[in-house]
Amino acid sequence: MPTTQQHPEPWLRGTHSELPAVLRAVIHAFELACEDVHYWTADLSEHELHAAPSGLTSIAFHLRHIPRSLDRLLTYAEGNQLSAEQILSLKTESDFSVSRDVLISEFNAGIKSATARVRALASADLNQLRGVGKRQLPTTVGGLLVHLADHTQRHTGQIVTTSKLVKAARLEEITAVHNVA
Repeated sequence: MPTTQQHPEPWLRGTHSELPAVLRAVIHAFELACEDVHYWTADLSEHELHAAPSGLTSIAFHLRHIPRSLDRLLTYAEGNQLSAEQILSLKTESDFSVSRDVLISEFNAGIKSATARVRALASADLNQLRGVGKRQLPTTVGGLLVHLADHTQRHTGQIVTTSKLVKAARLEEITAVHNVA
């Protein structure tokens, strides 16, 4: 059973009450993502993290995309433009040569960094305009913060779903081996 079902989800734990509601909700979404990712990937092999069952995007991709997209979106929320390094990292999110340890380490470090950066925005005007991307598409600091939570949870859900498919395939293989024997 996932740790998130053994006790209330982060948003129901009464934590981070020193933060404004929007920032608190974003950090709670990060915490829930961490719990779900660690639970659903704990027993997956490196090969399974890179698997693409039924043509789905691999868990490895999502583990890299979440922290890297958080970094990019927070850069915009902070009123900055992406660096050459951030643009390059976007192009390597699908790198299949990355080990399990590196994937999990990058995910954890990215969530930790994003949490600190969200906290640093505690006194920001959430209605302050921001531009996203080369085309400077219009949004606000608050819009970016809400999207941080939404985007993180969307990709975490894909990790959970893909993990369930990988584990089901593993169970089918075990059953097939036992039926042959």
